[in-house]
Amino acid sequence: IATSDGPPHPLSALFRLYVYALHGCLCEVAFTAVYDWCSTRDQRLPGHSSIWALPMYGSAIFCMEALRAWLLAQSRSLPVRLAVYTLFIYMWEFSWGVGLSLLGACPWDYSAHRYNLGGLVTLDYAPAWAVAGLIADTCSHSSVSETVPMNLWFVNVVRDNFSSQAQPNCACSRLSSFKGLAATGTANLM
Repeated sequence: IATSDGPPHPLSALFRLYVYALHGCLCEVAFTAVYDWCSTRDQRLPGHSSIWALPMYGSAIFCMEALRAWLLAQSRSLPVRLAVYTLFIYMWEFSWGVGLSLLGACPWDYSAHRYNLGGLVTLDYAPAWAVAGLIADTCSHSSVSETVPMNLWFVNVVRDNFSSQAQPNCACSRLSSFKGLAATGTANLM
């Protein structure tokens, strides 16, 4: 977040974990609402998730920051990065599934899917996980990519548009609807 002392500071790890956790849960609720609608046509779109998803998604996306930085340092192409992200997400989901199953608390069961491993992961979701990796990869912010390798789009909006020194070259700064809030001192709340 920008301060009057100089250039923007990277967002804290705790704040990023919080935002990533909420983002992951929101995506899961939206995905399950649409997925269930395809079979039920329930116009209420009652998506669902679990509180366990908060630490699972928050920590996964946080770890993907370092993974993305490493892949970029290796000059890996986007298709290679997407394959690595997809494999990482599968390993993360499987690991969490095993741990939660040991506690009797695993909120998902893919046993009904043809290509599943112990009901904990399914190949059916490979396209969704690749898209999740693409979103994570492309939502990085070029001006802070060395200090905060991966930020979600709305994290950039918070940092760039609610700060007192929004960066003029930032794509997010073109969102004029947020500019008025930065001018009114909302940045002090961040």
